[in-house]
Amino acid sequence: MNKELWEKCVEFHRHECPGLAIGYKASEAAKEKMELSFSKDEEIVCVTENDACCVDAIQVITGCSTGKGNLICKDAGKMAFSFFNRKNGEALRVVLKSLNRTGDREKFKEYILNASCDELFDFKKPNFNVPEKARLFKKIVCEVCGESTAENKIRIMDSKKVCGDCFKEHSRGI
Repeated sequence: MNKELWEKCVEFHRHECPGLAIGYKASEAAKEKMELSFSKDEEIVCVTENDACCVDAIQVITGCSTGKGNLICKDAGKMAFSFFNRKNGEALRVVLKSLNRTGDREKFKEYILNASCDELFDFKKPNFNVPEKARLFKKIVCEVCGESTAENKIRIMDSKKVCGDCFKEHSRGI
C-alpha cells in the first residue's frame, strides 16, 4: 500500500473510513490491471455506481472529476466502478464482493487496505460503452425564472423554454 497516496486521499476526504478505503483499493486495482496513470484531461473515465466516500479516493488517485466530465455518477447504490481508457479502448468494471463486515469500522478499514484486490473485488466487462467526452452547451435563459441553463437541460412547458426547477414546479411532483 502506498501510504503517501492514502494520506492524500484522507486529506482530501477529511477522515479515514471503510468507504474511502474501498475507493482507494478500487482505483489501485484499475491502475494496476489497466496500467493507468493519473488522468490530466479526459483520457481516463470512471463511471461510479454510488455517491459515497469511495468516490473521493477515485478523484485523488485517478484524476477523474465531475468538473472535467470524466467522473460520472450513475447512482445505483452499488459499490461498482467502471473504468475506461480512451487511449487504448480498455475497460474494466470493479465490483466490491460481499464482505463479512462484522467487527468495528477501524478493523474493517484496515482489512480493506491490507487485503489483495482480487480478494475484495470481482472484475468484469462494463455493460455499456465509454461515455462521450464532455461537451459545452449553449446557455438558454429560462422564460420563467430568468436564469441561464445549459441547452440540453431546457424543457418546453406551455410553449416556453424552462429550466428543470421551473418545470418540476409545474409537473405535479413527477
